[in-house]
Parts: sequence; C-alpha cells; structure tokens
Amino acid sequence: MNNVAVSITIASGAVQAEISPDDGGRLAQLTIGGTPLLIGFSADAAPTGWGCYAMVPWAGRIRRGRFTFDGVDHQLPLNFGDHAIHGVGFTRPWRVDAHDERHVSLTLDMPSDAAWPFGGVAAQQLTVDDDGITMVITVTATDQAFPVSFGWHPWFRKPSSLDFHPTAMYRRDDAHITVDELVAVPPPPWDDCFENTEPVRLTVDGVELRLTSNCDRWVVYDEPPHATCIEPQTGPPDAFNIAVHRLDAGDSLSAWYRIAGS
Repeated sequence: MNNVAVSITIASGAVQAEISPDDGGRLAQLTIGGTPLLIGFSADAAPTGWGCYAMVPWAGRIRRGRFTFDGVDHQLPLNFGDHAIHGVGFTRPWRVDAHDERHVSLTLDMPSDAAWPFGGVAAQQLTVDDDGITMVITVTATDQAFPVSFGWHPWFRKPSSLDFHPTAMYRRDDAHITVDELVAVPPPPWDDCFENTEPVRLTVDGVELRLTSNCDRWVVYDEPPHATCIEPQTGPPDAFNIAVHRLDAGDSLSAWYRIAGS
C-alpha cells in the first residue's frame, strides 16, 4: 500500500465518510461538519497507523504468532516484532458488493495459506446517517472451523477530552501481551484492553463524539501525542490463546461499532 486509493464517498447531512476498499477496506476519513476526525493517509504512514480498519480474523497481538486449535499447532507470520498483530484484512483489497449514497458493502475472501490457514469470509457494512456512521463486521467460517476475534482500529486525531469508565482491565505481562487476569483500572496513559459496556465520549477539534458497540472488550491506546485509538473488539488481544471463540463451518459472528456526534 504505497498510495491511498480512496474510491468511495458516502454522505448524509453533515456526515461524510471516505472508504478505500484497496487499502484494507478501511474507513480512510470521517468528517462531521467539515471537521476530519481520523488520522489520514500520508506517504510515510504504516498500514496499521491511519484511518479506521477492520482487525480480522484476530484483533491485537497473538503471542509469538502461535496458537493451538483442535489439537493442531499453528504459526502465523510475525508482523509486529515477535508477534502477529491485527489479522489479515488491513493489508488486502476488499471487494465492493454494493454502494449507494449512504452505504457500502465490502467482502474479503480470507486466505487459506500460511497467512491464515482456515479460509472463511469477512464482510463489512458501512452506513452513514445525519449523526454518524455505523459499521458492522461479519465473519463466516466456510469449509472448516476456526477461532475468531475481531474488531475495529480507529485512529482518532488527538482528543481534547476522553470520557471512558471501564470496569476492569486485562493485565499485561513483561512481553506487553494480555493475560487472562482482570485487574483494577489504573490512570492513563494506556495501551490496554478493558471490560466496558458503556458509551465512550470524546471531543476532537470541538466535535463531541459518542462511541457505542455491542462488543464488551475495548482497547484504548492513548500514548501517542497525535492520536488516540479506541477499539471495540469481540475478544481481548491474544484471544486465540486465552479466550477462544469458535466458529464451526457455516457459522457466522457479527458485531457493530457506531461513531456519532453526541
């Protein structure tokens, strides 16, 4: 991905969303009232570092890229130091299945190779209204069962305020990897996964936002001075090792994330 290829714009009222199917099927920019809310593409941007992309079929790090499923050991390619991070969708082109002035449907046929040995299909629905955008991810196991844990990774331009009140946080070990232990929430800054079921509120360049999702695991990464990432996920990082959700052949799992003016 050397150049961003924004090819689709959807809009409703003061809300406009730019989607780049060829750049990981990501939401490249979201504006409300003319204010851009996300870190946009730049020539030196890493594929993990801009817009809002689907992390699928896993979200966050898988420790050393290793996990066991149905008694078989698997090794994923390492793309973040010693670990595998954020799935296979954010670097691949997604197919556009439908598009009108307010809605886009995208599909990714996931690989059946060393990058991801199980195949399956990921689909995204992105729909704008006069208040914001609602995004839905659905993952389907086709020919065989596999583990799954997915979510969204938005890079919000640095907010002037963040109102986030999770009930607990997953502890990280010395390798900076989530373990299956909940602890009390420390003060920020964070690069952590939390239990949370309440709306998250933030203000970006004067635009007040309300974030909601049916996911109850949220990662917040607010260490960078230029951005904050607020990431609802169906499971914690390293979920294939600590919180496995299984999809049998023919089964699907869906989740939604809404970003709207408050």
